[in-house]
Amino acid sequence: MLNPALEPFDQYTFARLNAILGTEPPVSNEPPILLSIGEPQLPVPDLGTDALAEHAGLWNRYPPPAGDIAFRTAVVNWLTRRFALAPGSLDPERHVIPASGTRAPLYQMGFVCTPAQKNGKRPAVLIPNPFYHVYQGAAIAGGAEPIYLPTPAEHNHLPDLDALDEELLARTSVFYLCTPANPQGTQAGPDYLRRALLLARRHDFVLALDECYCEIYRGEPPFGGLQTEGAFDDDLANLVSFHSLSKRSNAPGFRSGFLVGDPAIIRRYQQFVTFGGVPLPLPILHASTVLWNDDDHVAGNRAHYARNFEIAEEVLAPRTDVFIPPSGFFLWLDVGDGMEAARRLWREAAVKTVPGALMARADADGRNPGLPYLRIALVNDAETTRAGLTRLADMLFGK
Repeated sequence: MLNPALEPFDQYTFARLNAILGTEPPVSNEPPILLSIGEPQLPVPDLGTDALAEHAGLWNRYPPPAGDIAFRTAVVNWLTRRFALAPGSLDPERHVIPASGTRAPLYQMGFVCTPAQKNGKRPAVLIPNPFYHVYQGAAIAGGAEPIYLPTPAEHNHLPDLDALDEELLARTSVFYLCTPANPQGTQAGPDYLRRALLLARRHDFVLALDECYCEIYRGEPPFGGLQTEGAFDDDLANLVSFHSLSKRSNAPGFRSGFLVGDPAIIRRYQQFVTFGGVPLPLPILHASTVLWNDDDHVAGNRAHYARNFEIAEEVLAPRTDVFIPPSGFFLWLDVGDGMEAARRLWREAAVKTVPGALMARADADGRNPGLPYLRIALVNDAETTRAGLTRLADMLFGK
């Protein structure tokens, strides 16, 4: 009765985390501190909620699959500002479409852009390892073979493009690349993205750039896919980027994002939404337009996360090696054995973290590249962040 191909869906990270930590409450008398979920704790800016209320009369209207020109123009204007694009490079009618956040369209790309066969073989979907679980789901939904690519520190936590052989590339349908990376917070630079896009065009697959953390950074803003040399050749051929208000504007509950890129992909995605997808409700569409038109609130969010990373360095650096990433709001902390560390922290210190092993798959030698790590979300207020990290440091590295 059930589709057996979907059995790996039970490997969802947080369901597995709950199973690992068990149902018993922590023995610590301290109040629990959750450093596990990357959910912004700052409020949605007033301009967003005010716009939502202003357009509340539109909840009884069916939304159009492609949104409206005001939304698409706001997105094009933001992309042009954020990535220093030449004015007029992007066409709001052809290059952009709203989406329900990034999780859903990232998943949907798996079957939107994967044929039954590629060059006479089963298609492959390339996934950085560790990875956002949706990429694996996308491969399964498209009937493709998920290929987990190592992302070691010596390669800036990015897949080694030189290690991709011609036979694999010939049957690749989608290459997912998260930049800035989740969980490591590193960034793909101009040369790397240019090479990845050239591979996509040479072998006719989709370079799917998950850029939802591109506004959360310290120092210089991360380089974007649209800035890549040659990106606009052949009308953004083989390139699609995914963006969201979830991290940028503290609005994960809006489920609001967009796709930008190759018009053929945008057009096919619109057809999918028309038949069986979920367009953005009109009140959310209008509130999202307001948020994409404003950059001031994002600077405040960056300052919040920057302060939390300063606290992380103050608390952890005297006791252990800690990598402070240039982007995102996660620490990818080497603790030797992330699974055991996560159990101890929850049981004895009431601090919940994510073992890195839950975000990765074992390689051909049976080695899980996430095993030594914890993913720690630095999303709370400064006081809570300091308290949680202090408990963690005391437990794992000694007082």
